[in-house]
Amino acid sequence: MDDNYICYVEREMEFIKKFFREFYRRKMTPNAYAKYIGVNFGKNCNFRTKKFGSEPYLIYMGDNVRTSGNVSFITHAGGLSVIRCLYPEHKDIDLFEPINIGNNVFLGYGVTVLPGANIKDNVIVGANSVVTRGELKSNSIYAGVPAKYICSLDEFLDKNKNKFVYTHNLNPEEKENYLKRRFVKNSY
Repeated sequence: MDDNYICYVEREMEFIKKFFREFYRRKMTPNAYAKYIGVNFGKNCNFRTKKFGSEPYLIYMGDNVRTSGNVSFITHAGGLSVIRCLYPEHKDIDLFEPINIGNNVFLGYGVTVLPGANIKDNVIVGANSVVTRGELKSNSIYAGVPAKYICSLDEFLDKNKNKFVYTHNLNPEEKENYLKRRFVKNSY
């Protein structure tokens, strides 16, 4: 057989394999995808993201970790290309740090978790926050860029106790009816 033909067939086979890998990845649930790529996580976790970065095996999470959508985990310093160009003696450097997340943690929509972040147990991180290197203490709420301490979970409960609604176990129709009765005003 012609060598060109063999190369063509090999390229086509690689394209087909890549296509099916991508198709399979897109069809996987976020939890199945996280497991498939090597994210380390405990029981009863619920992910709504597939953005686990290029070193997902450096992400460690405990039990009951939940994410909203568009949460990103980054385990490496990406700007080192500038250093590599300026300093030839460092042309091969990389910088990686693991991400550690404890038990019972919630990451709001659009949160970015950077290399070296250490989130302890019972933590809520507000939407679009950036968790940088360092530690978020247990039983706390954080938000902002970079994420800063807002209050303890006890303070949050006390501050909002009059606003809570008990709809978590209602079916969607019951929940909608309840919320409309409570919040929707007739405009006509």
